[in-house]
Amino acid sequence: MNGTISRVELPSGVRRNGPAPFWRIVRSELGWVLRRPRNLLALFGLAMLPVLIGTVLTLTGSAGSGPPLFAAMAGNGLVLPVFSLMMTQNLLLPLVTAMVAADALAGESAHGTLRGLLLAPVGRVRLVTVKAIGVASMVVLAVGVITLSGVLTGLTVVGGDGLVTLSGTTLPLGPALGRVALAAGWCAVQMAAVGAVALAVSAATEHPLLVMAVTVGGLIVFGVLEAFPNLEWLKPVMLTTDWYSISDVLSDPIRSQDLLTGLWRACCYILIGFSAATARMATKDT
Repeated sequence: MNGTISRVELPSGVRRNGPAPFWRIVRSELGWVLRRPRNLLALFGLAMLPVLIGTVLTLTGSAGSGPPLFAAMAGNGLVLPVFSLMMTQNLLLPLVTAMVAADALAGESAHGTLRGLLLAPVGRVRLVTVKAIGVASMVVLAVGVITLSGVLTGLTVVGGDGLVTLSGTTLPLGPALGRVALAAGWCAVQMAAVGAVALAVSAATEHPLLVMAVTVGGLIVFGVLEAFPNLEWLKPVMLTTDWYSISDVLSDPIRSQDLLTGLWRACCYILIGFSAATARMATKDT
C-alpha cells in the first residue's frame, strides 16, 4: 500500500465529519511526490542534461553547424539554460510531467487508494486542487533544476560573464539572468498546461501508463500536424505551436508576440484540463 490513506487521516481528537486541514494535506502530498525515487531520479537526469551539452560543446571547441541557438552558445554560457529548456520541453519535461500526473489520480485508483480519498473528509474539488499542486510543484522543480544546472554549467564550463543576444547586443550578468528566469517561467507555464491535460486523463482512467501514452502521444501528433502547411488553421489550438519561441527571450528587444500567444494558449489548456479533471472526479463513483 502506498500510504495514501494515511495521508488523509485526521489527527487524534479531530472530528471525522469535519474537513481535513487543506495545507496539511498539501504538505503531505508534496512530501509524497518529492520522496518518490522515480521522481528524484527524473530530476537528477534532467539536471545532467545541461552538463552533458556544455561538456560536449567545450570538448569539441565549436558549436559546428547545429541549430542557431546551439551555434550561439560558444563562449556564451547563459544561452545554455535556454537551449536546454527548449530541447527538454519537447519530450523529456512533458514525460516527467505526465508521469507525476498519472500517479496523482490513475495511480491512486490502480492501487485501490483513490476510494479512500473520495470517502475522506477532503472534498473532491479540494482533492483535485491538492493533486494539481503536487503536479505543479514537480513542474517547477524540473524546470528549476534544468535552469540552475544550465546557468552553473554555462558560467563555469562554457564561459562568458554576460549574454550576447541573438540580435548581437551584449547584456550584463543581471539582465541576462533575468532573461533566463523569464524563459524558465514561460516554460513552466507550458508544462503546467501539459500537467493539467494529463491530470484530466488521469481522472478518467485507472491505468497510469495510458495517461503517459495519451499525453506524450498527443504532443507528438501536434508536432506532426504542424509540419503540414494545409493544416495551418489548426495551429491556434495546438499547445506546441509556439514552443520554439522560447528563444525569443534572447533577442534584444524581446520579441514578445509569440511568447504572449503561447502563454495565453497554455492558460486556456490549464483551465480546461483542471475543469475536466474536477468534473470527472465530482461524478466518480466511490
